[in-house]
Amino acid sequence: METPDNATAPEETPRTGIAAQDWATASAEPNYHAAVVDLLGALAYGELAAFERLAEDAKLAPTLSDKAELAKMASAEFHHFERLRDRLTAIDEEPTAAMEPFAKALDDFHRQTAPSDWLEGLVKAYVGDSIASDFYREVAERLDSDTRALVLAVLDDTGHGNFAVEKVRAAIEADPRCGGRLALWARRLMGEALSQAQRVVADRDALSTMLVGGVADGFDLAEVGRMFSRITEAHTKRMAALGLAA
Repeated sequence: METPDNATAPEETPRTGIAAQDWATASAEPNYHAAVVDLLGALAYGELAAFERLAEDAKLAPTLSDKAELAKMASAEFHHFERLRDRLTAIDEEPTAAMEPFAKALDDFHRQTAPSDWLEGLVKAYVGDSIASDFYREVAERLDSDTRALVLAVLDDTGHGNFAVEKVRAAIEADPRCGGRLALWARRLMGEALSQAQRVVADRDALSTMLVGGVADGFDLAEVGRMFSRITEAHTKRMAALGLAA
């Protein structure tokens, strides 16, 4: 997963509460431990799914160089998955069990938003993955220092953002008519991605409690609203980068 900029990252402020602790200290709270396992499980399955999707998208690539570029990005996503899997093992959690609760929701999302061509696949990766990355970056600000460092590391840009922008803008320049179709597709992705994220959180008590302030320091319902506003604003900027109307 990735985001091409840090548009939604909150301003740096002195860390307090759990965000100022390391994993050894913070994980003594059972609810926080459970929330982090959920978070890492969701992220791990998301990275595994991203690897699979990029490998599939490579089959649609119009040139050998495009195919190779997507294969390289898929490899990077799998490396991210391995880091999350290894972290779950290190904290004595079984990775498959941690990922399992999120598999159906993510699989449903990808099934409902299967691209029909190369350009739709690029837009999906750029828009959909970036929304997810923005969400996880926001959550990372409330995590313990060890978990935060890992989450931010696996959200590093694999290069897909710039690659997608370059290819989509070139396609629109060559055929302006495809811009309208891709804009509609991107808006659909935005709605589906946010709905999917809300369903996942609602189904996991520890994770939802962390998001609304039961565990993570200072994260209240008003802040959740501001978080989603920042994510929406970043989406609008990405649409502009693609040359599409939000």
